[in-house]
Amino acid sequence: MEFNPGLDIGIEFNPMNFIYGKNMTGPIPEIRYLKDIRGSLAEPDCVGPDQLYCIAMDVAEKEDHRDLINRNLLYGVVSYSAGQLGSEPIRSQGHIHAISKSCNSSTCEVYEIWDGEAYIYMQESGEDNPGKCYAVYAKASDVVIVPPGWVHATVNANVNKNMVFGAWCVRDYGFDYRAVKAHHGIAFFPKVQGDKIIWEENPHYVNGSLTVKSARIYEDFGLKPGISIYEQYQINPSLFEFVPQPQCKEKEWGQYEP
Repeated sequence: MEFNPGLDIGIEFNPMNFIYGKNMTGPIPEIRYLKDIRGSLAEPDCVGPDQLYCIAMDVAEKEDHRDLINRNLLYGVVSYSAGQLGSEPIRSQGHIHAISKSCNSSTCEVYEIWDGEAYIYMQESGEDNPGKCYAVYAKASDVVIVPPGWVHATVNANVNKNMVFGAWCVRDYGFDYRAVKAHHGIAFFPKVQGDKIIWEENPHYVNGSLTVKSARIYEDFGLKPGISIYEQYQINPSLFEFVPQPQCKEKEWGQYEP
């Protein structure tokens, strides 16, 4: 991979799978299929790869696992297929993080791209007016944080290459798809135009405004560039406390810019 995540894990694409090293623990991966997300696509009847992405939640080094459970912190790994879904790149359908009982709040997600290129799409609201909308371009080693309560979707930004990322989230996570399904998708559809990704407004929303930008450095969250987010946890286990306890970053969420 282009970036070393600090974890002994292998990636297989045909068929999609993860291979854990001897010091690792992780579940049997789950596959998401085209049939699972058709209703959220710009072209629901499109053709494309059957297997879209492979996901494993609760991946860790064995010696860290008990501490992660105690902190209510969970690490996930996801790999994406190359290719297109009609005129769109491979992507997820989009969701909001449901209210977690452990903190009585929606929670954030901290992405880190390992290989390939991604757009982390996010919008402030799932209502008719989606509020602020961002498409954050991220390459290998880049980190992107999605705030609590925001709709978000992950897009493979290079249709000719697989994409892999890791992410921190809360252990009692849940996905709320209702707002996205009610609007037949996210507020802006990614579309392939030559070797670029452009963004087309979804007519089921009103007053949408999209900002396309590159990933930034999250010094305000204490994160350091060039060191994997898993290794940063190992150096400072309390660094990602804001993931299971988003209230501790209330100021940052109130003025958040990805």
